[in-house]
Amino acid sequence: LAVSGINYACPKNDDFKYNLYIIVFSIVFVVGFITNMAAMYIFLCSLKLRNETTTYMINLVVSDLLFVLTLPMRVFYFINRDWPFGVVLCKLSVSLFYINMYGSMLFLTCISVDRFLAIVYPFPSRMLRTKGKAKAVCFGVWALVLAGSLPTGFLLDGATSPNSSDTKQYCFENFSSKQWKLHLSKVVIFIETVGFLIPLLLNVFCSAMVLRTLRHPQTLGRGGKLNKTKILHMIVVHLLIFCFCFIPYNVNLVFYAMVRTKIIKGCFAESVVRIIYPVALCIAVSNCCFDPIVYYFTSETIQNSIRRKSQMNRSLDVRFSEALPSEATLRANGVASAIFGQESVIKLLFMNLMR
Repeated sequence: LAVSGINYACPKNDDFKYNLYIIVFSIVFVVGFITNMAAMYIFLCSLKLRNETTTYMINLVVSDLLFVLTLPMRVFYFINRDWPFGVVLCKLSVSLFYINMYGSMLFLTCISVDRFLAIVYPFPSRMLRTKGKAKAVCFGVWALVLAGSLPTGFLLDGATSPNSSDTKQYCFENFSSKQWKLHLSKVVIFIETVGFLIPLLLNVFCSAMVLRTLRHPQTLGRGGKLNKTKILHMIVVHLLIFCFCFIPYNVNLVFYAMVRTKIIKGCFAESVVRIIYPVALCIAVSNCCFDPIVYYFTSETIQNSIRRKSQMNRSLDVRFSEALPSEATLRANGVASAIFGQESVIKLLFMNLMR
């Protein structure tokens, strides 16, 4: 939510934001468009075998592409300080920003939970980890994201100038204090709780449980000597990137809401918000560049292990009529299924990108 609508007689110190936005948004558009279009092509046209993880990733790519396609208009606006595309496209572009941000967090959380179930509870989770259930979860994620994002974009007026003599059209930079107190504060509470706090806690919990499970010597004892240190690095990097992209913006959004609703008063608070917000926003926007490549680069360190385990991956399915394997074997299969299944998809994506 834009910062320039604060109605205090405090000196402005955020003029640097427009040049920052122009540079970062342009880079994000180019990188995000290329990688996400390549990912969509692989998922829909080249990938023959799909599982619940790829279902989440396809929805993640859709969310990223919808937002990336609005970035040229945002760059044009930042260059000219005027929005010529109409109110509807302004509302749509802002809605898609929040759809992308909180959709990304929720879909990444789904992938983290899926990995947690596969590694920590490999056999009991077989009935839960299906493509049908993954599609149902994705439907629920979209419903939540739309419920939290559309009111921000379409039910509020952020395109008018506070100066009646100003003929320029703004795009979500002039929310009134009344709008903040009556509507936006409630929207912030909803999206911060459902879209940020709960996914963050789930990611931390699932990652911690996976790390604890992989520390046990028997976890992969009968499945071959996998380099568990590299697998642990993959889990840690996933969590770090989640925190890097989303924590700064969401923490600052809460702080900014408190300033706008006058829970926190004073020019110092406004100054802090004006400086932090543009940087945090650019970091958050960059998530659509990380999404298609994060799993490739974090799991690139275990490619040697993949070569050793490629034969084992072909025999993961176990019929219920067969004798149940040991717990150690189940955990080994769960780790291989959760990690190496994703690797095959992302490796295919980047092989095509490098052609």
